[in-house]
Amino acid sequence: MKDKEKVKETIINAATELIEQSGGEVKNITARAIADKSGVALGLINYHFESKENLIAICVQRIVNKVLMNFAPDKKDYTEPDGLTDKQRLISFAQQTFDFLFDNYAIIKISILSDFKDYKPICNSVYTQMGFRLALKGNIPENKKQLIAFSLTSTMQAAFLSGENSKQITGYNLFEKSERDLFISDTVSMLMEGVYE
Repeated sequence: MKDKEKVKETIINAATELIEQSGGEVKNITARAIADKSGVALGLINYHFESKENLIAICVQRIVNKVLMNFAPDKKDYTEPDGLTDKQRLISFAQQTFDFLFDNYAIIKISILSDFKDYKPICNSVYTQMGFRLALKGNIPENKKQLIAFSLTSTMQAAFLSGENSKQITGYNLFEKSERDLFISDTVSMLMEGVYE
């Protein structure tokens, strides 16, 4: 690894450690604290990342990606029969995912907004969609599976970003688990309606 890349990784690792120590409350992490922790000059943060915010976004994406790669709703073996319909399985996956989002609100918000700035096939939002497609085992054309997973992920993200206004915007208070579960159940039901016709 070249020296420039080593310095960047050192800064990313230091910032990531500070984010994890703060429980995702990134607003209190200063560029000075990141520079001190990484042992580099303060100016190198702007030189390599243009801003503290860009650096934080990169770190959060890595944190969330690592969690998503290890997060598997229900079980690891998706080929094993589970007795659920695609709709029941997708509701279960989505409810568990939504709980994870709300349990990690601060860093997930950064991750979603970062994906929206540069939405591409290797972002956390797309990885979430890929996970939802695993729930759809039935005889559904692949393009419909993709559309259902994309629509569900996008709906969940928009609802998540509504924050404290969720009741006014969605009709559900998403900070209450029972209403969050109902939101997912209703959304999946609408998305799955007529899919086997």
